[in-house]
This record gives sequence, structure tokens and C-alpha cells, in this order.
Amino acid sequence: MRQRTQYEIPAEMREAQQRFEEWRSSQSCRKPLPESLWSLATAMARQNGVFRTAQVLRLDYTKLKRLTTASSPTARPKRPPKPAFVELLAASTPHSCECTIEVEGPRGRMRVEWKGSAAPDLAALGRVLWEPGV
Repeated sequence: MRQRTQYEIPAEMREAQQRFEEWRSSQSCRKPLPESLWSLATAMARQNGVFRTAQVLRLDYTKLKRLTTASSPTARPKRPPKPAFVELLAASTPHSCECTIEVEGPRGRMRVEWKGSAAPDLAALGRVLWEPGV
């Protein structure tokens, strides 16, 4: 069995090289490579490595690497994970609220002046004023 040297080009890569040369020689001016040739190049790069393929087919290494990575079946676009829980915070008021509550019941009259952001327990206040014996 013959041993491969580092300069030996595999048969399928020679065929790809020939297709690239034929296309380049048929163009009168510089034009971008067609998609069919780029897909052939990415297939060769997956088999033989990006650097070697870019060297043999005379392609831009960076673009070939990007296309090979993007077209790879294992490559997935990186998306942030979907949040399972979103905490909603109430907007804090920069100033405090003021309120005056006046109530009258069988046990008397009461005036409550309230300053702040937390509401007083009005249910407990009502029970004290209106329920007998509390």
C-alpha cells in the first residue's frame, strides 16, 4: 500500500480543483463564485480540512471556514435560553402619598392621617369601630 505524502491531493479534491479551474478560465472578468462551487468547497473542507481545501482550490480561508461552520449539520444558531420566570417589579413612587380618613361609629369618632406608601389595615380599623366588644 502506497503511503500518502503531505502534498498528495485526494482524487475527489483533484476533480473539485479541475471544476474550479474550468469555471475560472471561462470567466472573462472576475466574478463571484457560484453557490454550487461554494457548496462543493464546503463539502471538500468537511472531508479534508478547511486549510487544505482553501489552499488547493485557491479560496479565501476565512470565508470557507465561515461557510463550512454555518452549513454544518451540527451547527446551531446561538439563541439565549427562554426565560421560565419573569419578575415584574412595581414602580416605586418618588414621593409619599398622604390621605386623611375620618370614621364615626357607635363607639366614637376617629380621624386617621396616613402618610407613606403602605396602606393601613382598614378592615381591622372598621371592626374596632363598628363591632361591639372587640
